[in-house]
Amino acid sequence: MDRSSPAHLSYEFQAVTDRGRVRTNNEDSVAIAEDAALAVLADGMGGYNAGEVASGMATAFISSELGRWLVEASGEVSDHDVRRAMDVCVDNANRAIFNAANANPQYAGMGTTLVVAVLRGTQLLLGHIGDSRAYRWREGQLVQLTRDHSLLQEQIDAGLLSPEQAALSLNKNLVTRAVGVEDIVLLEVHHHALAADDWILMCSDGLSDMLDDARIAEVLRGHEQVADAAQALVEAANEAGGRDNIAVILVAVRAAASAGRAWWPFRR
Repeated sequence: MDRSSPAHLSYEFQAVTDRGRVRTNNEDSVAIAEDAALAVLADGMGGYNAGEVASGMATAFISSELGRWLVEASGEVSDHDVRRAMDVCVDNANRAIFNAANANPQYAGMGTTLVVAVLRGTQLLLGHIGDSRAYRWREGQLVQLTRDHSLLQEQIDAGLLSPEQAALSLNKNLVTRAVGVEDIVLLEVHHHALAADDWILMCSDGLSDMLDDARIAEVLRGHEQVADAAQALVEAANEAGGRDNIAVILVAVRAAASAGRAWWPFRR
């Protein structure tokens, strides 16, 4: 079902993951806690199946712990309190992954990117680590809400590369911040206003590396339902080469009176 908010908005969630056309396993992970209006996406890294372990630990831990806290806290806490809870849960997940990596040689060096979205009335609290992204689709316009924690982004910010040059770089996978790699990690959190008919897109770089923003917008423009749009994005990324695992979460923000049924088909 849709998750309704006190501000007469509801949220319809859709999540899809896909192995892609090159990789033999899937290191992307997604989780939704609908009672808490919470969505979590992670893209793991590491040898063997360590990336799968890291991303799975992150999404499971955060969706469970933060989701339970949000449900128990209900609407009685401030956005500041929610942000603090996000920080604590991500810190705990980071330490759990870091400790697992140090305790098991086969998991050494594992880590994961992360995007966490908490929807509260007309507010979105959005946290991220690494180069998995979140966008807002509003009135036919796609806006990137997160800023990659990556070497490429630092080079763009320093004026060493143009966005066009960065798109052709061979260093796309070099992140400057990841969950589980060190004993402490900083979650970057921002607030964004929500309005009825907004869509929030969360994705791994398996989507954003295959499709530029114009192509993502083209796909979204062609669909009215988030279930269809999420699947179409994955298919478009695979048609463009599918060189990496693909994870997509789409959240439709609706006026509560006109909210429809939500669906949750997860693909592996």
